[in-house]
Amino acid sequence: MVRGGESVLFVDREIEHVRAMQERGLTIRGFAETFTVKVEATTPDALPDQLETVLLACKAPATEDAVRSFADRLVPDGCVVSLQNGLNELQIARLVGAARTIGAFVNFSADYLEPGLIHFGGRGAFYIGELDGALTPRVQQLRQGMGHWGNVRVTDNIWGYLWGKQAYGAMLFATALTNDPMGEAIDQHRDVTVELAAEVLRVANALGRTPLGFDGFEPEAIGSADQAIVDASLERLIAVRRTDEKTHSGVWRDMAVRKRRTEVDAHFGPIVADAHRLGLEVPLLEGMIAMIHEVEDGRRPFAGANLDELAMATRSASSPRQNTAPGVNTAG
Repeated sequence: MVRGGESVLFVDREIEHVRAMQERGLTIRGFAETFTVKVEATTPDALPDQLETVLLACKAPATEDAVRSFADRLVPDGCVVSLQNGLNELQIARLVGAARTIGAFVNFSADYLEPGLIHFGGRGAFYIGELDGALTPRVQQLRQGMGHWGNVRVTDNIWGYLWGKQAYGAMLFATALTNDPMGEAIDQHRDVTVELAAEVLRVANALGRTPLGFDGFEPEAIGSADQAIVDASLERLIAVRRTDEKTHSGVWRDMAVRKRRTEVDAHFGPIVADAHRLGLEVPLLEGMIAMIHEVEDGRRPFAGANLDELAMATRSASSPRQNTAPGVNTAG
């Protein structure tokens, strides 16, 4: 966006990262090119008095604190765009209003490597949309501004993409319980990763959402009762993952590299709560959350056996495969 002439202010609480950007610019080490661009950067305590468009890119657990830190500076017709994983739009809307909240779905690969240096590991789907599905001028303007990155598209069903990624995300969180690359972990533990996604899809279906597919992830196929359809879809998904320079998930990096807590509660706690409220069982999801916490706490090592244990511990409680297909309700 900066190279394209947009006015962008980077705000980060990591002081060394901000200092590096101020002194040397921001370097993107990409799969197709590496470049450095001079940028404006500051810490949250030095925000401008008025903010028009906030591209929120913090981890999900930090959402409320981040939004509260600038909510009184957001102009009346300003907006917050949730460039995050999870269903954070719900929380943002409660804080600044649904009319000032825009949903976004991002699936490209990137990692923070060191102050001033970001690894761009591969392109992926990128959608933005109003929460109510309206195709507004401001969304089109945002698409144009962010389009310097690549193919940013507008959707009238942003919730479909967000719920689709929650189902896919459950699979990736499971791979973080191992040291294997994402594609290999899914390939070696197909049943448990598929059923994890299916549990999320069942909750989405019960809420009247229609999860949408992207970048090799196909919700209807993954939730199919026909094993041949599931297997064919998995082959396509695994093939996509194996082309990505980013071999391990950000969840794995949080635990193995950065030694910090993951987003597991923020991502899946609300889904588990919805499932309980709706009378649905999600034993694999609950088991996966517990295992992630054990790894975070140093009480469980990274191992493929974790997924075998998860499958065995929850097999008797899991719903039958024929009930895993997502519905065709229209998302609201």
